[in-house]
Amino acid sequence: MKHFSAIAFILLFLNNCSLFGQNSAVIRTIKVDYNKTEGATNTMFKECIGAGRANEGLRADWQQQLAMVKKECDFKYIRMHGLLTDDMGVYREDSKGNPEYNYQYIDALYDFLLSIKIKPFVELGFMPSALASGSQTIFWWKGNVTPPKDYKKWEELIRNLTQHFTDRYGVEEVKTWYFEVWNEPNLSPGFWSGTQEEYFKLYEYTARAVKSVNPAYKVGGPATAGAAWVPETIEFCAKNKVPLDFISTHTYGVKQGFLDEFGTSGTVLNKEESSISGEVITSRQQIASSAMPKLELHYTEWSSSYTPADPIHDSYHSAAYILQKLKQVGNAANSMSYWVFTDIFEEAGPRFTPFHGGFGLLNTQGIKKPAYFSYAFLNQLGTTTLQNTDTSSWTTKNEAGDVQVLFWDYTYTLPENSINNQQYYIKDLPAKLKGKVKVELTGLKEGKYDLKVYKVGYKQNDVFTDYLAMNQPKQLTTQQVDVLKKNNNGAPIATATVSVDAKGILTRDFELRENDVFLLKLVKR
Repeated sequence: MKHFSAIAFILLFLNNCSLFGQNSAVIRTIKVDYNKTEGATNTMFKECIGAGRANEGLRADWQQQLAMVKKECDFKYIRMHGLLTDDMGVYREDSKGNPEYNYQYIDALYDFLLSIKIKPFVELGFMPSALASGSQTIFWWKGNVTPPKDYKKWEELIRNLTQHFTDRYGVEEVKTWYFEVWNEPNLSPGFWSGTQEEYFKLYEYTARAVKSVNPAYKVGGPATAGAAWVPETIEFCAKNKVPLDFISTHTYGVKQGFLDEFGTSGTVLNKEESSISGEVITSRQQIASSAMPKLELHYTEWSSSYTPADPIHDSYHSAAYILQKLKQVGNAANSMSYWVFTDIFEEAGPRFTPFHGGFGLLNTQGIKKPAYFSYAFLNQLGTTTLQNTDTSSWTTKNEAGDVQVLFWDYTYTLPENSINNQQYYIKDLPAKLKGKVKVELTGLKEGKYDLKVYKVGYKQNDVFTDYLAMNQPKQLTTQQVDVLKKNNNGAPIATATVSVDAKGILTRDFELRENDVFLLKLVKR
């Protein structure tokens, strides 16, 4: 792209040539009739986003990044760990063992979230040490993962906190929130030192506490790793008449394992086409065949890999991967909460390099990774979906009548059986040519249109490859940050004025390389 002059580039574009050459064969045709609609666009992809822990949300840089993410990706909810952990200063007991509550840190965090129009998806955990039955903790920031020493005191903490939210933000606001009980209790040791039976006990006390403040408040779980415990949770709640408004669980796109903070086990991206989507669809089927068939389903964590030390998170491959998996999920989930929005994420402690395979859509300095643009592009889709048989694209129009076409190639390139993510995605990985994609829009009104083309792919909004070319400095200077941000700002790669005649047809060809992502925006003048 960078070798063309602007004039030459636009001439190529207007002459309906490929963006990168003219020699490849057509491998896909995306043909869309402007007048044939499918219905309202499903926006489950931007219902929720993850963040590391609540205390990180008190940082200025975290808040600045989230404000940008809200503006450009428009997530509705945010979910994070550690709301009740000691660094939030929520709970202690006096010399006589009487509980004392303090919500000043939570208030500061939630006030900020609501000020930028993001609602909390409230994860209730971990255990305040003064209320804990044991000393087992997880992560650098020491979240206590033991059951409460006194379930009645836990219940009263949750009731008091829920009442505080109601008093501060109002019933109508809190009615729109979700209260999720704990995180990944099936990982023991790990996030829960107790048994499944003990988790269900915790769930029951928590759910009853929330509902005691207002029966309309939404509570759910089990927030498990690997889509576990869904039938069991529903059965327990149905049998014991315990409130349950939604199912939440998690899935990651690697072949095996959980909870690898440092990426030392060597993760391998799952090649199966049904990875991610298969578990989501199974969860939906489990709900449908249960005693509570209409429960909402929220995947409150998902990503290509479960470790914050996996270079696939930084790779341009991630952008196409995210879109492919969200498209495959379809209507099976009410939300798919990507884990997480930023590399300001300290489960393994503060990280020592600007790119380290962190979960974030943004790195610590707020530089946009390729994955970021998946969500920024999705947020630019229109409210009405147009009929389209191509399975790796979305075609929409907005209320103003403008057209958006988002399409991609997802290609699994990890060599079989010889290399893992940590060895492979740290390299400069040139993308092979796949062929030409023909986009044909019919039923358009005659006239002039502004057409903008955006792209993510190898060396296009591909910050990690740029970082490799800088020889991977362990610390970035201000100037290096500025250069990386400027080169990866998501600006259009082509802008043109095009004419549509009385036939109402516009056709454009694009050369597609492995894991390219394109967004086309057509605006009537």
